[in-house]
Amino acid sequence: MAVVGFSKSLQLLNVTLFRSAGVIRRAVCRCPAIHRTINSTIPHTQRAFHTSQSVLVTKILSVDEIFNKKSLHDYLKKKEIEYNTWLDSISTENQPLDVEDVKMKRTNRTALGHLVQKIKELEEKQKELEETQDLLKDNDPELHELAESEKETCLAAIQDLKQEIVSLLIPEEDSDMSDLVLEVTMGVGGQEAMLFTAEIFDMYQSFAAFNGWDFGILEVMSSELGGIRHAAASISGPLSYKKLKFEAGVHRVQRVPKTESKGRIHTSTMTVAILPQPTEISFTINPKDLRIDTMRASGAGGQHVNTTDSAVRIVHLPTGTMSECQQERSQIKNKETAMTLLRAKLYSARLEDETSKRYQARKLQIGTKGRSEKIRTYNFSQDRITDHRIGKTIHDVRGFLQGEELLEEMIVFLQQFSEQESLMDVLEDNDQNQ
Repeated sequence: MAVVGFSKSLQLLNVTLFRSAGVIRRAVCRCPAIHRTINSTIPHTQRAFHTSQSVLVTKILSVDEIFNKKSLHDYLKKKEIEYNTWLDSISTENQPLDVEDVKMKRTNRTALGHLVQKIKELEEKQKELEETQDLLKDNDPELHELAESEKETCLAAIQDLKQEIVSLLIPEEDSDMSDLVLEVTMGVGGQEAMLFTAEIFDMYQSFAAFNGWDFGILEVMSSELGGIRHAAASISGPLSYKKLKFEAGVHRVQRVPKTESKGRIHTSTMTVAILPQPTEISFTINPKDLRIDTMRASGAGGQHVNTTDSAVRIVHLPTGTMSECQQERSQIKNKETAMTLLRAKLYSARLEDETSKRYQARKLQIGTKGRSEKIRTYNFSQDRITDHRIGKTIHDVRGFLQGEELLEEMIVFLQQFSEQESLMDVLEDNDQNQ
């Protein structure tokens, strides 16, 4: 099942989405070497955090409503049985076991141990709540007041435990802990599409700063008016890929371009690709499978462009995957950057094969860059941003493009929808296998 598609109409948990209203706006770092249209159009004044009004196409259920589902309780009971089975098989085994077999059993036991512990804690708290409710029937005012306070404490603990249990049931993906390579490419719309691409690139650079991530520009192909034809950047930091993976796809803008003399609204597009960046340990490339070509750089650069073969193109021969870089004057640095891009592309392709049920192929994320293949629309005249996969609308386009609280809000909703989609799949698969 594709994550980006969000094909099913799901019933989801209602979780707390945001931090308190007293969020302090963090400083935004920008690359001084690249001019961005957004720098001049968005005021950098401190803005109070607010939760936007939104419209969701799917009903959101509370944690209690989820726990009322029989399928959830059946699944939890199954996991408890599995845990006890692994525990018994390790402790009562009479014959020597294969080392790998022991390792596998202990790994499974550990993986289930935390979940089973939380289930037991929940059962204990629910019993404690029942005992407290019995005390509420007492006529002693002091005892009644004490019991009422204890009841509130129990209810809060129960809600927390239920939320923890649900979170533990959501399957984790190995790539969620990866760093990533961000690629942005202009779509349809000419110069306006290039300007919009530059703004989106800036938005993600600001979002990286907002989260305390490192943002390293790998490649930029600028346009004459300060826009971007294509750009790539490496982003590293805790949960960077897990948060940004849903940004992949076609982004559409509707506004009056600066180049429009008659005040007409134009529609332009750009595409975002999010490629998980593997570590050296998790992913290696055979040097024999590579063809490395050097050439002269094109574009701005003065005499250096005409005299030095600094640009590098690397082709992975088995797959035909190609990456190139001419960003730096040094051929060595360009080769390192091109290898970073190539590794990300190859790893992403392998990951798509391994998780085809949950991800669309990269070419489907990007599509044909057409106006109709959109995941999100930025409408300036109506001052709204709409994510079409989940039906959520946020107002304040310029605030959204600052890449801070409002983008975080959208991403949290996308994560919530995806996680609950995964949970529902787990429960459905369990029902079918019984």
